[in-house]
Amino acid sequence: MAVQEARQGVNPGPGTGAGAGAHDGGCACGDCPHGAREGHRRAVAAFLVKREEFAAGQGLPAAVAHSASASRQWVSEELAQSAELVAERGRAEGEAWLTRLWLRTAVTVWAAVVVLLLVQSLTAIGAGWTSARTAGLLAALVVAGALTAASWFHRARGGALAPVIGEDNRLSTSRAVAAAWVLLVAYAVLVLVGRLAAASGHAERDALIAGLDLARGAGVVTVLAVVCGIAVLVRRVVGLRVLAQRLQKVRAHRPRAADLLTDDAGRGTFADIQYVVIGAVALAFAAVRLARRPDQLPDLPWGLAVVVLVSAATYLAGKYAEGGRPVILSVVRSREAGDLDAPIRTGDDIEIRGAGFVPPGAQTADRLSRMVVRIGPVHVHVPLVPVTGGFSNPTDAVLTVPVPVDVEPGRLDVQVVTAAGAETNRYAIDVTE
Repeated sequence: MAVQEARQGVNPGPGTGAGAGAHDGGCACGDCPHGAREGHRRAVAAFLVKREEFAAGQGLPAAVAHSASASRQWVSEELAQSAELVAERGRAEGEAWLTRLWLRTAVTVWAAVVVLLLVQSLTAIGAGWTSARTAGLLAALVVAGALTAASWFHRARGGALAPVIGEDNRLSTSRAVAAAWVLLVAYAVLVLVGRLAAASGHAERDALIAGLDLARGAGVVTVLAVVCGIAVLVRRVVGLRVLAQRLQKVRAHRPRAADLLTDDAGRGTFADIQYVVIGAVALAFAAVRLARRPDQLPDLPWGLAVVVLVSAATYLAGKYAEGGRPVILSVVRSREAGDLDAPIRTGDDIEIRGAGFVPPGAQTADRLSRMVVRIGPVHVHVPLVPVTGGFSNPTDAVLTVPVPVDVEPGRLDVQVVTAAGAETNRYAIDVTE
């Protein structure tokens, strides 16, 4: 009964779709910006209900209940179809979220301009309003206008955040850090431009031009060059490692702020965290120095600059060290309680032991259902075996699949193809009649 109610929530009737007129927050249509989130939520709820019922041994038709292998295959197919619906609704929700994000980024940018105006007004009490404050406010308006225009032209890809969203639809740590330094340096140069335009004396103009000398801004220029180079190099490294099947990447439904500090599986990583934290501290220091000395580029001390460079090198080393090709270590016949020891025969279950079978970020049922095992010339889809709260098969280190009757007896190679498309090594087994 619960499954039927959940299915009714996932599949809207005639009165809840486009024919109902206005789409409200309860609409489950995938193409409706107001209902995409609700449609995804309902699909997830229906899938969880179905998985828990199958895990408890409920909902099996009588035609397959007598056979363990047949019931397992039927359950796997039912869960795979339900998971595909969840994935489809998740992609629709992600696209709708990205479409709405451009306006949020624009509002955030202009809110930052308002905050800057308030800070300048408060600090001007007693000290008076100066040309440097005017130049700083005008520079902020120029930067905010440019970011707003970029948000409009990239409104389908996240607005102003589009340049820092990677090909896997996640926020890129290296691009975000580089973009922050680029904005700071651009803002500092615009402040100098504004002050230079308002300067009336030759001595003041010469002093402002001297503020752009490399001797004064060597630290910040070096950091800017390194972080931008790291952003380009990391993209190249990740791309080459994916093509060489040394790194597995799966696409996310939508970017999240936590992507800056975590890996694809959502686990916090030391390399990313330290890069973001140290970069943020150095940026804060440079911003304060610019506020105190608006007549030159932020003079980042070499000690702090070296700390940022060490952090960038650590981040790059972490990118080189992460990942790895999936590997099969052994293949054995799966034995249930009471079975006799015997060689592998057609129809038997085999247990494939290894590492890296489930790529980071591919723990969802729709990704798990895409895993395939090649046994000789036959492709076998890995069955989903539900348990309370998740799945017992497949896992990152162990897969259990049946040897189909179409396999010819003899010496055959076994190879796993993961959800990311990476292939393991070939492992030879002997199949008897």
